[in-house]
Amino acid sequence: MILTLAFRNLFHDRIRLAVTLVGILFSIVLVAVQLGLYLGSSRMITNMIEKTNSDLWITTFGAKSFEEGGLLLTPGQRHQALATPGVKAVIPMVSAFAEWRKPGGGSTRVTVVGIDAEDGGLEPWNLVEGTWNDIRAPDAIAVDVSYLKDLGIEGIGSTAQIAIGRVRVRALTEGIRSFTQSPYVFTTLQRARNLLNLDGEKGDKSTFFLVQIEPGANLETVRAALQERLEGTDVLTKAEFRDRSLGQWLFKTGAGIALIGGALLGILVGTVIVAQTLYSSTKDHINEFATLRALGSSASYIHKVILAQAGLSAVIGYGLGMTIALAILYLSRNSPLPLVMTPGLAFSLFALTLFMCAISAVSAIIKVTKIDPATVFSR
Repeated sequence: MILTLAFRNLFHDRIRLAVTLVGILFSIVLVAVQLGLYLGSSRMITNMIEKTNSDLWITTFGAKSFEEGGLLLTPGQRHQALATPGVKAVIPMVSAFAEWRKPGGGSTRVTVVGIDAEDGGLEPWNLVEGTWNDIRAPDAIAVDVSYLKDLGIEGIGSTAQIAIGRVRVRALTEGIRSFTQSPYVFTTLQRARNLLNLDGEKGDKSTFFLVQIEPGANLETVRAALQERLEGTDVLTKAEFRDRSLGQWLFKTGAGIALIGGALLGILVGTVIVAQTLYSSTKDHINEFATLRALGSSASYIHKVILAQAGLSAVIGYGLGMTIALAILYLSRNSPLPLVMTPGLAFSLFALTLFMCAISAVSAIIKVTKIDPATVFSR
């Protein structure tokens, strides 16, 4: 009976119901898009770090992120790391911004990633054309198909110039996007050094060392030993370097705060709209609620009716809102910043919608609590 009464109250005024659902829908879509952007951004920032086969990262002191590795590590430091008990392998990697000169004129910025895949640290994933052996060819690189237009090239066989050297596209990846909008360019370690002028008199330097430890070795013990041996460096776990990169790009730049702030705004707007609608609906039906009280209905029974109205609004609004949010998600899949929706986020949004509508029902419940059953006899 509670659900029946709540349903009839809710659908009695279709216009008011539409306003309620629009408020919930707007809130769900805004929160889903903002949090989807946040998750998508986080995934782009950490993807390269997560894909590495490493237990520890050695960076120069204060390195901010994968793209901003700071000063360079030397071969001597690598040998010191290799000599540390418990260390199985130390794989050098180069990652740095560089100028990409388009074949047709103009330039843009790319992130050159140099590493030898045969060392087992990292290799380009989601290759749709070409293989790692193709990337090992003279002057060869791999880029993502989503950035071909931005780079001014057509695909396999296209040539361009990075920093001081000429390159040719020999392989293509799909779905490897950069949060900084500086496309990742994969190549071998030595070619990256040549392009960025990190060899010659300066020695074979690297941006990072990926450390793999021996089976059974204690991670913290090895880490402490490395930190003691290598002055002027940071020895970080994969999770720590991931969190540092997230902090650099999402919070120090303000992007993450803006996305979270937008989500909170959506929750606030949706709550206010639903609260106003439920309060107005309760006020319009105040005589009916007074009649129920006069007939002996308890206050808790009427409160359940109002909460049921809020719950029905939440379910219907969530369904409509998620339908639109998933459509936006699908349309964004090939954009520079695709949205991400996980089962956990979808469930959290449903719980949030129910909570938002329950809080909104408070104002209506307070109004009903003040009903004097005797008013029904004065009508």
